[in-house]
Amino acid sequence: MLPNKSQAQQAGALGLLVERTEDVLTFTLDNAEHGNEVTAQMLDVMQAELAREALRPSARVLRIRARGKVFCRGRERAGRDAQSIREEAARLIETKRLVRKSPLVSVAEVQGDALGFGFGLAIVCDFVLVARQAALGFPEMRSGLAPSAIISYLVDYALPRFAFPLVLFGDTIDAQQALEIGLISQVCTLENLAHEADRLITRILRLDSTAVRRCKQFFTAAQQNSFEQNCRLAAEALTVDSLARLARGK
Repeated sequence: MLPNKSQAQQAGALGLLVERTEDVLTFTLDNAEHGNEVTAQMLDVMQAELAREALRPSARVLRIRARGKVFCRGRERAGRDAQSIREEAARLIETKRLVRKSPLVSVAEVQGDALGFGFGLAIVCDFVLVARQAALGFPEMRSGLAPSAIISYLVDYALPRFAFPLVLFGDTIDAQQALEIGLISQVCTLENLAHEADRLITRILRLDSTAVRRCKQFFTAAQQNSFEQNCRLAAEALTVDSLARLARGK
């Protein structure tokens, strides 16, 4: 059962603030004393809100940001047996799947270091704006753990020649390096980061809402399909979208 709006707003006590301002749904990581480490409860709230939007869309943009000096240094590892560890893994993978598949256009506003799950969460967003001084990386291998969840989608964003060393050695990279290999969208000064995110969101909201949803839906599907499949689907999609546009013009 999905939590109601008041329950979601109370999630700040769990280290996550959920806010709605007109067409924007905002998740703010608010667990700064622990490096904005994401807990199971925080992930549950994110999933509930994203599931709500998938069923009954009301927002148009998802904004993910954080309070404090770091964006997110990873996620909670509380599991101590096979079942609890499997549940943890499933929860974090499902959260990122929902962000990536969401009908909302997602914008990550990364003001500080993003490591492990934190960097992965930002990458699956449609737009990733990062402050110039942020350190980014996947340090899991330094603890003897292959970052399998991240590897499962990283090559969708960066070429294997860049992606494999990043996960194998666990070295951090800066925002400019991440931009050059295709993992983020824009490098900003810390002072200008929120303004650039605001400006981007304003551009998105100026577009036709139905067209934006269809554009993201087809773009996301196209990444998983073969070229031949996309060609067949494109003709039908163009027909449906063109008819809808003509109907709106009447």
